[in-house]
Amino acid sequence: MTIQADPVAIDPTVVVSSDVQLTKRGRRAKLGIFRNTKALVGVVILGFFIVLAIIGPWIAPYDPSKVTPEALLPPSPAHWLGTTGTGQDILSQLIVGTQGVMVVGLLAGILATVISVIVGVISGFIGGTGDEVLSLISNIFLVIPALPLIIIIAGLLPSAGGITIALVIALTGWAWGARILRAQTLSLRKRDFVEAARANGEPLWRIVFFEIMPNLTAIIASGFIGTVIFAILSEVTLAFIGVTSISAWNWGTVLFWAQSSQALVQGAWWWFVPAGLCIAAVGTSLTLINFGIDEFVNPRLRNTAASAGILRKKKIRARIGFTPVYRGEEKEGLA
Repeated sequence: MTIQADPVAIDPTVVVSSDVQLTKRGRRAKLGIFRNTKALVGVVILGFFIVLAIIGPWIAPYDPSKVTPEALLPPSPAHWLGTTGTGQDILSQLIVGTQGVMVVGLLAGILATVISVIVGVISGFIGGTGDEVLSLISNIFLVIPALPLIIIIAGLLPSAGGITIALVIALTGWAWGARILRAQTLSLRKRDFVEAARANGEPLWRIVFFEIMPNLTAIIASGFIGTVIFAILSEVTLAFIGVTSISAWNWGTVLFWAQSSQALVQGAWWWFVPAGLCIAAVGTSLTLINFGIDEFVNPRLRNTAASAGILRKKKIRARIGFTPVYRGEEKEGLA
């Protein structure tokens, strides 16, 4: 006698709901970086300065170089950030000067990151003689001081502008990132998922771009942000000490003229404080973006941030010590 088992009934609504949940999880994973508060705040601040750099020359209320008799006026409805010792509008100088700062920072960051990724990943993945040659080149560029070299080039080429400075920073600032990427690639190339890709006959470019590169996202982003911050500070520093052209407006030029005219002694705080706040705001935005990327890529940081958010939401406080200890009712609140 043959006994036939009844087929297991599958509820189609359960399958549909499961598919919907998976779709929602995929969407949340894609938008996870934008759900991070730190990254979102950093992107908003940086985006504001990028937009200001693009449209700044067209929206500046005054000619930043125009000399007027309205000298050292404090902030007012006519001049929101006051005027300089020669009657120039400080707000217009900051708006127009944003373009030079952002162009140098982003261009240097992009070029240095591209070079470091190419050299570092290839060096760590191929190994052998190619690795030794690329490592030697990285070590040579690693000891080249960027800022003194820029000062020498600016002295030899008085017409050197922001593009030249960005190129010098990129050519001297990629080696450190390349060394870090090489070390990380060396640890990844023998992992199981890379060996499985080789066994499946995946081409070299696909292994590099789809197996190695996604695991280097945090390091690449950190290197890019560090280079951008260094480039912006270098541009501002060179303008502040008068090495580059003082006729081209940027935030360092504003600080140069404020220092030359002894704005601090005269009590004209509006001449130098806004430029310093702009530099601090850009650096803060890039740092917040870096923190957000780290939390998104690193599961440990992401879980720690999520746990901290749950504790804040439920208003549960942990006792100060090496190991957090919760009371009985607090444990029930976490459940």
